[in-house]
Amino acid sequence: MRDVRAWTASAVRFVKRRRDPVVVQTLRSAVAATVAYVVALRLSPEPAPLTAPLTALLVVQVTLYATLTNGIRRVNSVVAGVLVAVAFSLLVGLTWWSLALLIVASLVVGRLVRVEEYVPEVAISAMLVLGVTTVSDTAWARVVETLIGAVVGLGCNLLLAPPVWVEEAGESIDGLARRLRQLMLRIGEEAAGRTPVERAEQRLHEARRLDHDIVEVDAALRQAEDSLRLNPRVREGLLHRVVLRTGLDTLEICTVVMRVLARTFTDLAKERDPEPLFTPETGAAVERLLSEIADAVVSFAVLVTTHVSVSAESAESRLAAELRQASASRDKLAQLLLEEVQRDARTWQLYGAVLTEVNRILDEMDTEHRSRRLLEELDRTSQEQRERMPRLTRLRESLRDSERLRVPEVLRRNHGGAERRSR
Repeated sequence: MRDVRAWTASAVRFVKRRRDPVVVQTLRSAVAATVAYVVALRLSPEPAPLTAPLTALLVVQVTLYATLTNGIRRVNSVVAGVLVAVAFSLLVGLTWWSLALLIVASLVVGRLVRVEEYVPEVAISAMLVLGVTTVSDTAWARVVETLIGAVVGLGCNLLLAPPVWVEEAGESIDGLARRLRQLMLRIGEEAAGRTPVERAEQRLHEARRLDHDIVEVDAALRQAEDSLRLNPRVREGLLHRVVLRTGLDTLEICTVVMRVLARTFTDLAKERDPEPLFTPETGAAVERLLSEIADAVVSFAVLVTTHVSVSAESAESRLAAELRQASASRDKLAQLLLEEVQRDARTWQLYGAVLTEVNRILDEMDTEHRSRRLLEELDRTSQEQRERMPRLTRLRESLRDSERLRVPEVLRRNHGGAERRSR
């Protein structure tokens, strides 16, 4: 039995390693570079056509979208460099001053042809070609090898399909929500009793550190968004991207508001030291309210990231119920704070700030608010795509109409029912 468990654990670790971006990128890059070199040996006049595997290595990226965009820019940069080198070889040849002019001209041309991060590659290609005697043969060989590397890199991405990183991005969003929940629970527990200023400041530092977590989650989400672009395995890629992006935006706003709330509790601790922040009854209400909001944050993250219809419907119902309960607790807390202000008005501004910040979090996670946000973002993104690529957009719409594709029920049930309310 123990051997079976060990074998199962090893199998799970192996599958996870196969999906790891570093492992996937390493294997695909090695395969693409090797195949490009073998093909270039047959087609290029050069005895060691290393430009082909170099190009394939630079072109192959984790996502199909990145491969296409990098491949086009890579080919443009090399061809531009070759043309500049041919022009210089015919006019001035290779001297120290012509080399300086060549580099300047190549960098300027790279900016003009918009090859982005491959601008230095224009100058590198020009110098390599200009430094040999048989310029025309070398120029032709370099162009051929570059095309081979780009084609092989793209082919490897089509045959060895890059993974869709939506699940990993979802795990990052879920992890951020759970860390935010833990912080809310700690602040709520401490608000029920006497909170030293030092402890309140410690919670404020924890809230500020969540900003670094958001940066990491945003990087994972960007990778997921790229993996959905131009991916034939994903039908509603735009909807997936908008759902995840708006979900992260909501959690980011909640994190910012939580940082402000932690600042408010710190100010309260300074004002009321050595007394407790609230009376026992009010402190218990604050703890209960933050606990309910913390649970709602996790339910919101589950709603955003789940792709199973039953789970999405359950998460939406659970979130709505938790928000209703939190709203009721908020109303009760408002009454208790009003009574405290009537007895002692010294900290009425901070008590009002607590309610204001709680309201902002509840409003951001409200399902109606999320539905409107989703529809607005979908409309904005679709409009940008139509303006940027009108022909491609018309082709996609005609194909979608001909095949009568509909948004999957799982996605309509997910994310606050935006599709149902749009009708």
